[in-house]
Amino acid sequence: MARVYSRKRGKSGSKKPVEKKTPTWIRHTPKEVEMLVVKMAKAENSPSQIGLHLRDAYGIPDVKTVCGKKITQILDEKDLRTELPEDLISLIRKAVMVRKHIEKNKQDNTAKRGLKITESKILRLVRYYKSNERLPNTWKYDPKKAQLLLE
Repeated sequence: MARVYSRKRGKSGSKKPVEKKTPTWIRHTPKEVEMLVVKMAKAENSPSQIGLHLRDAYGIPDVKTVCGKKITQILDEKDLRTELPEDLISLIRKAVMVRKHIEKNKQDNTAKRGLKITESKILRLVRYYKSNERLPNTWKYDPKKAQLLLE
């Protein structure tokens, strides 16, 4: 399948192991892994940062194979999940940065197109999260208030 805007195909993305069982070299129990996830979440790390840290520092390649639950499911159970999803926050952050750039460089049409594409992605994600009840139906993306969300 092709990309939405560039119409190119790509091979980007991580490849998960084929086997769904816990690797033999992991010395941590599922309870210990959950405690590590909660500890890192309380230190205000995002779920992807938690996964990277567990992989690099503790040698845990996939939390779901060890615990049977995803990192976000663990955070939901412990009421530590953030108000906005991580991918939506990163897209909003990108849109804010592009807006700042366009204020300084008004003739940059490539950046203007990039802003339109980024905001389209934001609106599509918001629609998805509203249908899955991850965001309230009254939540609305406002470019002027977006900078305040990130602070």
